[in-house]
Amino acid sequence: MDVEGIIKTVAPWLGTAMGGPLGGMAVGWACEKLGIGEKTTEALKQGLISAIPEQMLALKQADLEFSAKMQELGFKQVSDLEALAVEDRKDARTTMASIRSKMPAILASVSFAGFFVVIFGLLFGLFHVSDSPIVMMLFGTLVGLVESARNFWLGTSSGSQIKTDLLAQKNL
Repeated sequence: MDVEGIIKTVAPWLGTAMGGPLGGMAVGWACEKLGIGEKTTEALKQGLISAIPEQMLALKQADLEFSAKMQELGFKQVSDLEALAVEDRKDARTTMASIRSKMPAILASVSFAGFFVVIFGLLFGLFHVSDSPIVMMLFGTLVGLVESARNFWLGTSSGSQIKTDLLAQKNL
């Protein structure tokens, strides 16, 4: 189930904000409105997997309230939030290029190595999921780290690049 796609469809402001520097705020907002105690992306995804229609309506209402709050802060359209996320990634890459630190590459490499160690351990029976839920927590964390590293080093997708180019042309 594509939970992120559902969030962006039902709640476009929240879904867009979750992909950028306002992600923590958006996740916290959505979890609070849906009555999810733990304010994490994973808790929100789990909550939406088993959501009933009333909760989806609550998510839509949360998005409308979040939209109003964002407009008060100067974000007039969802595309303004998308542009903020693009600028955030651009700034990170520019900083990375200017300081020439090897640490991001080292952290990405360790994340990828850890990810594959856990995958092979699960496949070949070195780790037993039933024995240790910590292994699954570790795996979930590594999946997030690998995805973040991939997005940092390689960008997100060609569709995202097209959107970025269109936004850049619009701002000219």
